[in-house]
Amino acid sequence: MSQYFHSVSVDADRCDGRMRCLRVCPTQAIRIRNGKAVILEEKCIDCGECITACPNGAIVALTDPFGELSRFKYTVAIPSPALYAQFGRSILPDKILAGLKKIGFDDAHDLAITCGDTSLAIEYFLEEYNGPKPLISNSCPSVVSLIQVRYPQLVDHIIPIKLPKRLAAKEIKERKSKELGLKRDEIGTFYITPCPVKMIAIKQPPSEEECYLDGAISIADIYGPLLSALESEDKDSYRKSLESICILGIGWAVAGGMHRTQGLKNVLDVSGIAEIIATFDDIERGKLQNIDLVAAYTCLQGCVGGSLTVENRYISYNKILRLLETLEQENIEEACRDKREIRERYRQKYFHMQQKYEPRPIQALDKDLGKAIKKQGEKERIYDSLPKIDCGICGAPTCLAFAEDVVKGNARLSDCIFNIPGRFKELTGELSKLLDTFGSMGEGKGWKPKKEKRRKKS
Repeated sequence: MSQYFHSVSVDADRCDGRMRCLRVCPTQAIRIRNGKAVILEEKCIDCGECITACPNGAIVALTDPFGELSRFKYTVAIPSPALYAQFGRSILPDKILAGLKKIGFDDAHDLAITCGDTSLAIEYFLEEYNGPKPLISNSCPSVVSLIQVRYPQLVDHIIPIKLPKRLAAKEIKERKSKELGLKRDEIGTFYITPCPVKMIAIKQPPSEEECYLDGAISIADIYGPLLSALESEDKDSYRKSLESICILGIGWAVAGGMHRTQGLKNVLDVSGIAEIIATFDDIERGKLQNIDLVAAYTCLQGCVGGSLTVENRYISYNKILRLLETLEQENIEEACRDKREIRERYRQKYFHMQQKYEPRPIQALDKDLGKAIKKQGEKERIYDSLPKIDCGICGAPTCLAFAEDVVKGNARLSDCIFNIPGRFKELTGELSKLLDTFGSMGEGKGWKPKKEKRRKKS
């Protein structure tokens, strides 16, 4: 089975097995074993729900440290548009990009411009698409992984348009290589990320497309230094600052922002794991075929609600909406690239992915088909014997998951507290073996069980 890179891990020293992570995991990828949380690699989608749920901070996100910049001769920051919502309303993107250069990057790229290009490419794709509907946005890597793990029959619904951060990283490396006379691997491109799952899109992309990104740095990690580096507001440059923002791209930071700026009317926006699962269940049942595109974000309110952000998600969401309203009122689109240029690039397949998304293989009950069928029957028999209350005390999220763990040899039937006779029998057997062991140790060494002495009658 393939090895998976994951951007979340368990700190066993902090974990006390309180099961909150187990209950919120959308793909049943967490077990509690020996009082500690364990993540099942093939099922984890790195959505970060467990990070938010853990009261002890025992599940941590893995991102690149700021020191990674020293590996490259030239570094470029590519911040998520969600970064623009982490500061006061008067601090616009151009100041934030300047601040990134002050804290150590050689340059900073406004990803909102590339997001705007991709928005147009998605619009053109929808115009000519004749396949099954609805299509599903691939902007959130956790959503793609969720489909690959839990809804494999929906992989063909994922829109095959390249992600903006990859397109931006490729353009940056090509352009800077010519300008500076450096090799591409000497130029480091770092995504400033609002959530841990973006690490997966870099270290182990869900498709075979080349990533071009060299790392991901948490918004939370750079927030303090960046805040210190930001200059005070210059009111005279406010209008000029607005003109530097691509309205089509800034909306990518929030749920609903992408299609709002384009005027697409037949798009369904969904945020939050529970709502996404309910929506995908409906798509599986053949519903929502009248919808062109489902834009789904596992984080509530979109990327501004990521687990690695600093500002309150609702304040951030409101800031992006107000910024969009201002841009709409002033009819500012100068920062976005020429639509004719984007249309020509689209015709040349510049935005199209070369490989399709594939379902993620899940470990079978057994490599041998005959044994797997037999184990499936055993799993059903065990499940029928369980109380079906999904209490989680056994360390599995559901009784069905527990039955599968037992069949795979990762749990014992006696781990279910409702299987008291079985547990008593197991403990009795263990005690019997222990007594036999003591008996065999004493044989040949003159050891005999002590006999109780009878008192003499007076």
